[in-house]
Amino acid sequence: MGGEENIKETFFVSHGTPMMTIEESKPSRKFLESWREKVYSKKPKAILVISAHWETDEPAVNSVDVNDTIYDFYGFPARMYQFKYPAPGSPDLAKRVQELLTTSGFKTVNIDKKRGLDHGAWVPLMFMYPEVDIPVCQLSVQSHLDGAYHYELGRALAPLKDEGVLIIGSGSATHPSNSTPHFYDGVAPWATDFDRWLETAITNGRYEEVNKCETKAPNWKLAHPWPEHFYPLHVAMGAAGENWKAELIHNSWDHGTMSYGSYMFTSS
Repeated sequence: MGGEENIKETFFVSHGTPMMTIEESKPSRKFLESWREKVYSKKPKAILVISAHWETDEPAVNSVDVNDTIYDFYGFPARMYQFKYPAPGSPDLAKRVQELLTTSGFKTVNIDKKRGLDHGAWVPLMFMYPEVDIPVCQLSVQSHLDGAYHYELGRALAPLKDEGVLIIGSGSATHPSNSTPHFYDGVAPWATDFDRWLETAITNGRYEEVNKCETKAPNWKLAHPWPEHFYPLHVAMGAAGENWKAELIHNSWDHGTMSYGSYMFTSS
């Protein structure tokens, strides 16, 4: 796969609710729609998405010719089930991911020959790359393991950037449970604390602190009662390599509790 233009950036995007498919005024949707103009103008050779919505016991990567669109959400307006994002797959990239991970000591890395793209992947990609002409693979998260594990997963994937692959972690900077009370006056204080901690730690390169989010982050259990929406960030951060700089590239909120915080990591 070598010889393509190097990519220096990896990304974490908060995909939030799939309602952005029909809510045109959502700031998070506007951010994704302006992706190529304002965030990242180069066209990658392929895209690897680590989505919060694919949880497996061991790492798994999908290998298909054309990705099916998975509607893994319930009780939403009917027209949200009409969208399609039939991105080409990349069996070559899937194999390369498997090879990089096994070489780095991940014992079992499964190739899934059926799975398409879940909404953690196709909803943001629909706005970022509407032409649907870039091959996409998905990699799963292991939510029973921790942030440090997912960082190492990312470290193993770093060489993909030199092969023209754009690595995107898709999750949510905060992802409270459905029973968490909405906050109607700006942003809930617990969520502000978590969000500020995250931005400060990331933009100052304190990856060890982010890797220990389970003990270091304020209000961890409120922000992430289930951690699968946070670990794609660790993969993107790890894939940035050794000396990276990070910046917050978007933030907005749903219900004063769910953060759309999104980050760009640039390796030196």
